Amino acid sequence: MDRPWLSVLIPTYNGKDYLRFTLDSILRQGDRQIECIAIDDGSTDGTLEILNDYVDKLPLKVIQGLRKGNWVATTNHILSIATADYVCFLHQDDIWLDDRLRIMKSLIDKHPQVNLFLHASQFIDRDGKCLGLWKSPLPKYPLATPPHTLVKRLLIQNFIAIPAPIFRREAALQVGGLDEKLWYTADWDFWLKLAALGSAMYYPHPLSAFRIHADSQTIVRSSYLHDFQQQHAIVLNRHLKLWQASQKSRHNTKRIAIFSIRMNTALAGIIHGQKVNLLKLLVSFLVLGTAGWYRYWQYSRIWERVTARLKVRLSTSA
Repeated sequence: MDRPWLSVLIPTYNGKDYLRFTLDSILRQGDRQIECIAIDDGSTDGTLEILNDYVDKLPLKVIQGLRKGNWVATTNHILSIATADYVCFLHQDDIWLDDRLRIMKSLIDKHPQVNLFLHASQFIDRDGKCLGLWKSPLPKYPLATPPHTLVKRLLIQNFIAIPAPIFRREAALQVGGLDEKLWYTADWDFWLKLAALGSAMYYPHPLSAFRIHADSQTIVRSSYLHDFQQQHAIVLNRHLKLWQASQKSRHNTKRIAIFSIRMNTALAGIIHGQKVNLLKLLVSFLVLGTAGWYRYWQYSRIWERVTARLKVRLSTSA
């Protein structure tokens, strides 16, 4: 096989319920000029057997690891051995939609100067039913987003779905990969590091789907509210210090971003049935003023995120 143009990094752990859907979505792309690298973190449910079933169907390499309990560390490992110029993540419960690779490769071929490519995604439930769209508040293709704009908007909220981006491997290694101390916000931190390096291009139509279900790490680990909030604060403070912007812009963005963290923490608390101080949250929202409200609404994608999760809760309680 010729050198692949894309490396697909697939960290797995006890993912048998959805993994076949994930791998089948790669298979449907019909692109053999990619490499898929899956690393299993000590699964006990048959995940490894499913991966091995696809070795002859896909250009797939399977690495069997010992249980580390850290998807970030395993992802960094397979990033270090990837061979393609471009890389993307695909988690065991997410899927690609048809023509994803054809469309994204066309964009990459036409715009080799762009550092980060991404697209809209769908929210789906455990049965694969679409719950809504997950869009990014960025200029639409064929316009590129400059680093300053992308960082400014990403600081307020991580609006990038894990299966959406394709990025340069060289850039990922340059920024040191993902921070292995951040079990919840490693992807947000990583996108911000990449954003500072160069321009991005956003394709506004959904080409992947992000699955919401009760057993996902996103849901399970968000129950630790103190750590959840602290990890968000670490990323915000880290990148505010690095961001080259006026004092006024930094101040205004920080105020909105702090409220966004409080809102995310409150939503996590509500999901897990924990006590939330809604009055304090309301006061912190009101002091943002109309300009702050608008920026938060635009950049946080709060409506899309909340309505998708509400639909899941309503369907499971019916």
